Amino acid sequence: MKFPSGRISLVSTVITAMLLTCGCSTLPQTGPNTVPPLRTYESVVKEDGPHLLEVSDSIEGFNRGAYRFNYNFDKYFFIPVVRTYEFILPDYVEDRISNAIDNINEFGNLTNNLFQLKFKDSGITLGRFIINSTVGIAGLWDPATTFGLERQPEDFGQTLGHYGAGNGSYIVLPILGPSNVRDTSGFIVDSAAFSLIGPSAWVDDTGISAAFAGTSAVDKRHRIPFRYHQTGSPFEYELLRMLYTMKRDFDIAN
Repeated sequence: MKFPSGRISLVSTVITAMLLTCGCSTLPQTGPNTVPPLRTYESVVKEDGPHLLEVSDSIEGFNRGAYRFNYNFDKYFFIPVVRTYEFILPDYVEDRISNAIDNINEFGNLTNNLFQLKFKDSGITLGRFIINSTVGIAGLWDPATTFGLERQPEDFGQTLGHYGAGNGSYIVLPILGPSNVRDTSGFIVDSAAFSLIGPSAWVDDTGISAAFAGTSAVDKRHRIPFRYHQTGSPFEYELLRMLYTMKRDFDIAN
């Protein structure tokens, strides 16, 4: 089912507003040395009624440990690397790199649109790749969007959801962040396909593939404004769990 662009913008605005509202609240910042809140998440849910979105979290102990690991990894390694990247490269060059990476990743969008029998979206994705690879000079620019061919992002987690697979338990992956059983399985399939029959296999050069993977990871983190322990909510773990699940449900509905 396709939602009109207006509704997509509305949903994105609502989710953004939720994050900004949390970020602007008077609740204390959450960090390693923060005193625990006087009320627990469970007591708030019990007092204020049913939670907005119940999420299965059968390995919550592991997930909270991974969440703490990700906070430290992000703060002491990943964000410094991203800031160095942003300091060295002008914004213009960063945008060219982002476009080129998006163009290469059209492989996954195309295969998953085909798996879901979305032939129109598959055609748009193929057209985008051809136009951006030629007119856009290896994807450094994105003239396809200017021509009205909007990006049609799909992954194998969405493909599984399209055919009725449920979320499964929520999972926090070390370094990679929020996920669930379905999306983790999809990520593994997408990664294997990219390596075995996708662009990595076409190049067949371990050094280039490693350089692309590293650059892609830094570029992705560069484009995500979220920073751990800056939402202003003592329930940031639960907030992220809820927002991730809402976003993925929305992605699959489209």
